[in-house]
Amino acid sequence: MGMNVSNVSGNSEPEALMDVNPTPLIDVMLVLLVLLLVMLIITIPMRLHTIPMDMPQSGPTSFVREPVVLIVSIDFDGTVYWDDEALAGQAAVDAKMRDVGAMALADQPEVHIKPNKLADYGAVAAVLASVQRNGVKKMGMVGNEQFPG
Repeated sequence: MGMNVSNVSGNSEPEALMDVNPTPLIDVMLVLLVLLLVMLIITIPMRLHTIPMDMPQSGPTSFVREPVVLIVSIDFDGTVYWDDEALAGQAAVDAKMRDVGAMALADQPEVHIKPNKLADYGAVAAVLASVQRNGVKKMGMVGNEQFPG
């Protein structure tokens, strides 16, 4: 079932279409756009992702001395040991820490605090407070593997 449409002018000849076909125009524009992008990619200089760093120059190596390590152990009953020497009380701990804190930072020994697993937290906190109060900068906790984590 089709419908028969007659010409308005009455001619049997079809009319010429006066519309412009946009397909070739679009193709040409896309080719020009791609060429422009390729030229931009080629001409843009590559960015360098570098960070300027002042690296030491090779030369004679300086002697690196091993750091002095002081081990402060805290026993289960709260007794504080300074390199296996029992200290008489908190005043003795403060005096030793004051001596270490008075040294220049480069000369300060490393203070390793090693509390016993059963030591009272108050005794450990008193030693840590003494470290902070007296300006000891090189301090670390040793023996943390004994605590469940």
